[in-house]
Amino acid sequence: MKDKLSFLPKLALVLFCLISLTYIAILGHSLLAPLLFSFLMAILLLPVGNFLERRLKFKRSLSTLVSVILMIAVIGGIIYFFGNQLSDLWADWPLLKEKANVSYHELQKWISHTFGINSQKQLDYLNDSTEKALATSAAIVATTLSTLSSTLLFLGFTLLFTFFILNYRRVLFTFLTSVFSEEHKEKVSEIVSQIQYIIKKYIIGLFLQMLIVTVLMITVLSLLGVKYAVLLGLVAGIFNVVPYLGIFFALLVSCLITFATAGAGKMLLVLIAYVGVHAIDGNVLMPLVVGSKVKINALFAFIGIVVGEMIWGISGMFLCIPYLAMLKIIFDRVDSLKPWGILMGEEHKPDKKKRVYRITKKIKLEEKD
Repeated sequence: MKDKLSFLPKLALVLFCLISLTYIAILGHSLLAPLLFSFLMAILLLPVGNFLERRLKFKRSLSTLVSVILMIAVIGGIIYFFGNQLSDLWADWPLLKEKANVSYHELQKWISHTFGINSQKQLDYLNDSTEKALATSAAIVATTLSTLSSTLLFLGFTLLFTFFILNYRRVLFTFLTSVFSEEHKEKVSEIVSQIQYIIKKYIIGLFLQMLIVTVLMITVLSLLGVKYAVLLGLVAGIFNVVPYLGIFFALLVSCLITFATAGAGKMLLVLIAYVGVHAIDGNVLMPLVVGSKVKINALFAFIGIVVGEMIWGISGMFLCIPYLAMLKIIFDRVDSLKPWGILMGEEHKPDKKKRVYRITKKIKLEEKD
């Protein structure tokens, strides 16, 4: 009875803490999302900052500023390249509209022939839908402007936080080790070093994976003769950063553009190409290139992605995996939390040699008895 009474207050406290943290995360999305993203960028830029300080004798603030400028240059280059590809698509927009119109009339005939719905009824339904869409156009414009301003705010906060975290990294590390008692300082330092190593490897592997998927998709789509192969390959590589769901969004965009430019036959080939590249990515690239030392099982990874999307949208989907990896590192090194680390990790197959040894030992003991 006593154990049950002690368990229930603990459970209530855990649930209360989870609900409170989730509520704080929702309220503080504009601040916390760029802060957590900046922490990952700071870990990635840390070797650059250390190199500038130790080898080139830069001051801390100058090395940090140069590191952030390099990050801006890389991101700006990607955006510029992506913008050039989009400009080509925009130039061909009238042709796409014409082909989409032809495809629409073919679809209209198929619906009329298959389901017996005449063209006038289809037009009436479309007109009703258009009127409803126009009635809510003001809300759509407001949402678009809000999204744009939120993106600019996110980028601004990310740059500032990355600079400050890099510049004051030793202060933050000293604070982290000072919070805990003397007996735990060594373990805290070990956890911080492990997190830094794992997350750096994870992010570098993620960018390599993105680059390889982009090159593979551009090559395959170019061989198939798909128009805008470079743009579609770039979309596939960028959205592949979001685990599980990103590739499906990229596939949808690619299929729609291919259907409008080349028809259903070529779209089917693009679908097969995506399935093939995704199979290579999941079975070869992900274990080999990303190769994270901390393996999160698919169940918790998917739950993390769904919860991240519910709380913070796309940014939450991207951030969930590295921060789940951090949690697992902490869980694996704190005795009272080790069961949670086991629950989040992959299933360990028992060693056959050890198993045979245990069975042999058991048989010998039974024979002696």
